[in-house]
Amino acid sequence: MKIAIILPNWLGDLVMATPVLRAVRRYLGPDGRLVGIMRPHFRHVLDGTGWLDEQWYYDRRSKDQNDRMKAVARRMRRERFDVAVLLTNSLSSAVLAWRGGAKERVGFVRYGRGPLLTRRLLPRRDGRGIVPEPMVNSYLALAEATGCPKESPRLELATTPQEERMADETFAGLGLRRDGRIIVLNPGGAYGKAKLWPAEHFGVLARRIAGELDHDVLVMCGPKERDIARTIVRHSGGTRVFSMADQEISLRRAKGCIRRGRLMVSTDSGPRHIAAAFGKPVVTLFGPTLPVWVENPAQRAVNLVLDGMDCAGCGKRVCPLGHHACMRNLKPDLVFQAVSKQLEEEQSREAA
Repeated sequence: MKIAIILPNWLGDLVMATPVLRAVRRYLGPDGRLVGIMRPHFRHVLDGTGWLDEQWYYDRRSKDQNDRMKAVARRMRRERFDVAVLLTNSLSSAVLAWRGGAKERVGFVRYGRGPLLTRRLLPRRDGRGIVPEPMVNSYLALAEATGCPKESPRLELATTPQEERMADETFAGLGLRRDGRIIVLNPGGAYGKAKLWPAEHFGVLARRIAGELDHDVLVMCGPKERDIARTIVRHSGGTRVFSMADQEISLRRAKGCIRRGRLMVSTDSGPRHIAAAFGKPVVTLFGPTLPVWVENPAQRAVNLVLDGMDCAGCGKRVCPLGHHACMRNLKPDLVFQAVSKQLEEEQSREAA
C-alpha cells in the first residue's frame, strides 16, 4: 500500500503532525510505502525519525519548477498512490492530490474542496463558524479516517549526530554550562508582530532566571530576529544570558540546542512545538492566538493568556488597535512564577 501525506505549511503545525506520521507508519507496516510532501525549507525537521520512506518537496510558488504543482502531480501519478491524506485545509492541496491521481483523498471539507475528496470529514460548527479544537486532534481524526487505530497525541522528533555536533559547537562557542541547567527563550514569531512579547520583558525574565534560579539562558532567533535577541541580552544585563544572534543559524542547529534545554519560554510559534516534541516543559505566551489550537494532554505545558481581554484571539498579524495590550500587559513577574513552578515540578520528577 502506498500513502502520501501532504504536510502542513507552518513549522509548528508540521511538528503537531508527527503523531499522524507515527500512526500511518504503524498502520502500513514495514512493507508499505509512506511519502511526505512538504515545503522545501522544512526538509530537515523530520531527520532521524524514520517514519517516511521518502520526502518530496512542494511549493506552488517555488522558483524551482520541480517543486511546483505540475511536476509534483506528475510524480504522484507515476507513483500511483492508494491514499493521499491532506493535513492542510487549502484548496490547492486537494487539487494536487486530485491531479496526482490518488485513488482515495482524505481531508476536511473546507474552502470549496469537498468535490475533490473521496473521504470527507466535516469540521464541527456552532452556527457562527468552525468550533476551535486542538490541531493535533484534527490531524489524528484524518489518520483514523484513513484506517489507522487510535494513536497518542504525543509529539515526537529526533536529532541526528550532525545536529548534535552543531549544538556542541554552539554551546562551546558561547560558553554555556553543560550540567543541563539551561532555559531556552524563543522570542520570535514568523506569523507576525502581534505574537511578539516585548524584548524588554524577555530581558527582565532572563535576568531573573539567571540570577534567582541559577540557570543559563539561551535566546534563540531566526535570521530576521537577530536584533531582537541582542536587545534581550542587553536588557538582561548579560550575566549568564547568551543569544544565537552571532551564530550560524539553521533549523538543524536549533533542534540540537532546544533538545539540551531544561525548559522553554516561547511565543506561540514553531520552536515551542519542537521543545514539546523533545519532552520539554514549555511556558507559552498567548495574545492574538488562543491556546485551544495547541492544547495537548501529552505535554507538560503552561499556557499564559490575559483574562478580560475582549480582543484576545483576534488572529491578526499586527495589532489592529495599535496597543498590543494582550502581550505587553503580560508581565515578566507572572511568567517568572510559571517558570519557577515548572522547574520545581521538573526537578521533583528528576529526583523521583
